[in-house]
Amino acid sequence: MTRDVLIKILDLVRWAPSGDNTQPWQFEIVADDHIAVHGFDTREHVLYDFDGHPSQMAHGALIETLRIAASGFQLASEWHVRSGSPDNAPVYDVLLRSAPDLLADPLLPYIEKRVVQRRPMRMTPLTSEQRNSLSLATGGNYSVQFFEKTSDRIKVARLLWDNAYIRLTCPEAFLVHREIIEWGARFSHDRLPEEAIGVDPMTAKLMKWVMQSWGRVEFFNRYLMGTVAPRIQLDFVPAIACAGHLLLKPRKPLNSLHDYVEAGMAMQRLWLTATSLGLHLQPEMTPVIFRWYAKAGREISAHSKINKKVELMASRFERLVEASSDQSFAFFCRIGQSVPPKSRSLRKSLSQLLVSK
Repeated sequence: MTRDVLIKILDLVRWAPSGDNTQPWQFEIVADDHIAVHGFDTREHVLYDFDGHPSQMAHGALIETLRIAASGFQLASEWHVRSGSPDNAPVYDVLLRSAPDLLADPLLPYIEKRVVQRRPMRMTPLTSEQRNSLSLATGGNYSVQFFEKTSDRIKVARLLWDNAYIRLTCPEAFLVHREIIEWGARFSHDRLPEEAIGVDPMTAKLMKWVMQSWGRVEFFNRYLMGTVAPRIQLDFVPAIACAGHLLLKPRKPLNSLHDYVEAGMAMQRLWLTATSLGLHLQPEMTPVIFRWYAKAGREISAHSKINKKVELMASRFERLVEASSDQSFAFFCRIGQSVPPKSRSLRKSLSQLLVSK
């Protein structure tokens, strides 16, 4: 293999998903058969990156994408976390070897086609073949729970409606929301473009003005029902307008860095499989992340009322999915058919992501 081949592989790998398009990684070509992925997380300044776990899942999605991309060049891959690297800045050493008999992974063509669809989708039910393919995609260490009936989608919509209220009234979350949107953009290389958010142009203009300061947010929330329009357009309606919702559940507890990386690998296989089936997907991770906080007895805010609501939401989530309090949840999303989004997040160029150590 040559450096040119590694460049082609990494040019595909950079399309792996990450929360709010943060892309928490850099690449180092150590040798012709060795790529080092220098990961990091955003736990210090992003409320949603609880203990770095969402970033670690993104690392897993990237490593799985690397495996799939390498298969297109008849290369097999294996990875390990470099000894001594910390959980908040893990280094993943990926070794490649020639495998002349290796067939290209069938998910390879969908790496760049995979997108987030935040707008309403068709409510066409999943076929049994689609459901079976999605269930098998994640491997034997995970199960996929489906919520497809109208009554189930309404229950999820109500859960997301109330979760969104917490999200939009939490000052600690506002600090994140203010930074992740690229206003007036159809595409963004390092954030979420405004047109992909999922609200109408008037609401987007209002959001842009309101989010200039927390004082404006508080005023609109308190006196002008400022959370209503975003929650309707971003949470409630999309939760009903879809084929259903999926919950990815590991069969063993998520405890270590490796556990979350492997969960991210399963998530990416699920997402790429959905794309291969002509389906679109939108992550719904806020209930999962809030539950992580509640189970760890950790607060998300300096406001006690918000923390109490997070605990209640965690219990409601468990009742909705009929899970015990010790069951781990890895990934929650909605799924369905739709036209491809006209707006999407792009990625940083490979030259921005390549480093020399």
